[in-house]
Amino acid sequence: MNGSDVARVRVSTALGEFVVAASVRGLRTIAPAAADDVEAAGNDPATAHARVAAEALRRYADGEPVRFEGALDVSGSPLERAVWERLCAIPFGATTSYGRIAADVGAPGEARAIGAAVGANPILHPGPVPPRGRRRRQPARVRLGLDLKRRLLAHEGSAALPLFSEAAQ
Repeated sequence: MNGSDVARVRVSTALGEFVVAASVRGLRTIAPAAADDVEAAGNDPATAHARVAAEALRRYADGEPVRFEGALDVSGSPLERAVWERLCAIPFGATTSYGRIAADVGAPGEARAIGAAVGANPILHPGPVPPRGRRRRQPARVRLGLDLKRRLLAHEGSAALPLFSEAAQ
């Protein structure tokens, strides 16, 4: 494996099957596994990063409020990276709004840009519940799918579950 290669580790959790991908520099993505996803791993630094993240994901799915503190290898704009950092600071079971995150990262009034940054997050994270969903009682667009979003919120015991209308099920 050379420096540009990525190790992929498939992990089965209480929340479903996921694929964790990492480079020699750190974790790149965590995403729901597709039927045709194959594991490409070995005994190199990239695989070590992927396995550390997979274990953290497994522990999280088992109910431990863990925080991944391994190395990351994600690229994004300064705003995206600030938003992703802020997402990591949301406590287990808590939700927030894009407007609140916008204010926290020094971009007040930029809730749409924050929503775009959340959607571009390469690492699985339940994320905040968008204010649009709260006002209209409609499910917001969720990159990972509403089913997984519901499972993640339920897993953390979030009060945000009623924000999804029954019609969207």
